[in-house]
Amino acid sequence: MRPPPHDITLITGASVGIGADLARVFARHGHELALVARDGVRMEALADEIAARGAPRPLIIRADLSAPGAADALVADMNRLGRRVKNLVNNAGFGLIGRVAEIDRADQIRMIDLNVRALTDLTLAFLPAIRASRGGLMNVASTAAFYAGPGMAVYYATKAFVLSFSQALAYELKEDGVRVTALCPGPTKTEFFERAGAGESPFGPIPMATSMSVAQAGYAGFMRGKMVVVPGLFNKLLTLTSGLQPRALSMHTIARMQMGRARSGASKKDAP
Repeated sequence: MRPPPHDITLITGASVGIGADLARVFARHGHELALVARDGVRMEALADEIAARGAPRPLIIRADLSAPGAADALVADMNRLGRRVKNLVNNAGFGLIGRVAEIDRADQIRMIDLNVRALTDLTLAFLPAIRASRGGLMNVASTAAFYAGPGMAVYYATKAFVLSFSQALAYELKEDGVRVTALCPGPTKTEFFERAGAGESPFGPIPMATSMSVAQAGYAGFMRGKMVVVPGLFNKLLTLTSGLQPRALSMHTIARMQMGRARSGASKKDAP
């Protein structure tokens, strides 16, 4: 007879930034991990680091989650390896800065594929195992989820979906003993902005969190069963006042900020 499956926490986008620090925090608290991302080299280094600290070495799965069939392949991998996903952390995602009409169409659709479709597909694929083990689900959204975002329109919209989806799931799954948390960080010191096309453009007076502080706040809230976690006092105020501001004013402010960052990123790319 086959032994019963071994419970693990699966973290996507776990090669760098918030995802990597979430892996460090979960491992520190005794969770055995499976890490999923495209960058196998970085994940191997992270797995070595976690193992060196005395925790079980995480499983490494190199995958492009935006590709069709990625969720089914992960489910097959877990079954083959005798693992049951008790906790799923959907962290993989990216953003692009610029006007919708000027950003490559295929890139914007791939953003939706990763930020929305893959997150939803993975959630649905592993939900039976999460319910059976009375585990949990953490979806990494953003403070962007609380606003419309000219200059990053598709990204803001994807994060609004993640927040709404997570809150509804939290309500539906509460009676099953499953915790669902939407982690909504504000500006964070990661490679996100460089990839988005902003270079390392600062946010002026807006404070930038570290990815570790975001990961620690996310884990603490997740374990307490909080539906929404917004790390940092400034970000909490930003989300609490989002419904009080005239929509036209908030969009004008966001548009000026995002397009200024887009110009800054472009000038850095063009520099010798």
